[in-house]
Amino acid sequence: MTTAEYNADNPFAVAVGQARRRKVQETSYVLCHQPKSFDWRIRNAKPHPLKVLSDGLFAQVCACLNQIIRLG
Repeated sequence: MTTAEYNADNPFAVAVGQARRRKVQETSYVLCHQPKSFDWRIRNAKPHPLKVLSDGLFAQVCACLNQIIRLG
């Protein structure tokens, strides 16, 4: 996930909620064209402050990724 503002018009970025940074709320985006970001455990990354996506948002992210790599 990222909070970079330029992802607001990225067709492969799905807005998933608000992240708090230094008392400022920023929109968090899942970048669907980067499948490596989906499994943070493999990358030894820390869990995102949002913790878990809702089923609806997760389905939206998977649908976007499916357009790229055809999951099935």
